[in-house]
Amino acid sequence: MGAGGEAGRREARLTEALASFLAAARWEDIPQGIRREGRRALLNIAGCVVAGRSDPAVELLRRTFPADDALIDAAAATAHDYDDTHLRTVIHATPPLAGALFALARERAISGAEFLHAFILGMETTCRIGNAVMPGHYERGWHITSTCGVFGVAAAAGKVLGLNEKQFINALGIAATQAAGLVEVLGSAARVLNAGFAARNGLAAARLSAAGLRGPARPLEGLRGFMNVFGGAGDIERVTGRLGEDWEMAQVAYKPYPCGVVLHALVDACLDSQAKLRQSEKILVALHPLAVERADRPEPRDAIEARLSAQHALAVAALRGRAGLAEFSDAAALDPALQAFRRRVQVVADERLDKMAAVINGDRRDASRPMDDARIEAKLHELAGARAEEWRRFVYSLESTQKVCLPD
Repeated sequence: MGAGGEAGRREARLTEALASFLAAARWEDIPQGIRREGRRALLNIAGCVVAGRSDPAVELLRRTFPADDALIDAAAATAHDYDDTHLRTVIHATPPLAGALFALARERAISGAEFLHAFILGMETTCRIGNAVMPGHYERGWHITSTCGVFGVAAAAGKVLGLNEKQFINALGIAATQAAGLVEVLGSAARVLNAGFAARNGLAAARLSAAGLRGPARPLEGLRGFMNVFGGAGDIERVTGRLGEDWEMAQVAYKPYPCGVVLHALVDACLDSQAKLRQSEKILVALHPLAVERADRPEPRDAIEARLSAQHALAVAALRGRAGLAEFSDAAALDPALQAFRRRVQVVADERLDKMAAVINGDRRDASRPMDDARIEAKLHELAGARAEEWRRFVYSLESTQKVCLPD
């Protein structure tokens, strides 16, 4: 058989291969390093959920959908733009997964190992499908956190529910027809819906499959399936190649600042050169074109817009020497001193730069500093306050816990 025919056979088996892996996956086969990253991801997102529950948009969701815990906690996890990032795709994979798994843990007995295993498999599914549809998918305006996140949630919830291979195929198919989310909503209060709906819809897909609802046989690779409709089939091997050997969890980073991830290198650079920037009458910032499209907001009107404003991120780092929740608040957005400083900043596009890089007055910064365990724990305390220690104990004891009892 020729190379084209063999590629076609691999493509035809894509959904089946992923479903087979998910059904057969064993906790014992998860490497210790990946288990550790799973704990770090949960520690990181726990504080985001606790702090995000008081966000006005999330409170509105709670009043409107009071029984939909998955929707509410996933929305809360992303409310402050303080979550996580899969570096290859810029997916924020954890919020939908946390929302769905927290909801399942409240209604059924799950061991800590089962919980963490399902979480890791969900991350793997989300990020591998994301790898296969990037970059065209995001460039078309699909918000990849939501569109690919729904598959990760279906996989994670399906593992908790004990789906077999055929049921996983059905769950992925039911998830595929619910995949949605537009980049256009970023910068608005409705942005929290993308992660929230991914959690709700992915959980519904797994539950419907467990109840016997059948879906299409090739929801990912079919002619009118997800990959062709949403972004082009791309490289199929990015979904199934070395599945169970190479883990995408190792490519996940945690946000040190509550703002768009494409601004983090910019913030780091500004924190390192505050005095120099304060003395500059004009500041020229070069960013990747995607970062400019998302974050060239010279006059943010509130916290939501400030979190996606390169001008504001630079101003708070230079003037206040910090970039925490208070620096990306409504009050900070309207601070006269910050408003005046933002007017010194000009943002230009440079397609030669990486999406995460920044150049400030000719000085280049290629990536944000990685978060070690101490910084993640400090972030948890910043976000969760008095409840932080309870969440820390919960996460670190997961592998020995017979029945998950959430701190909330």
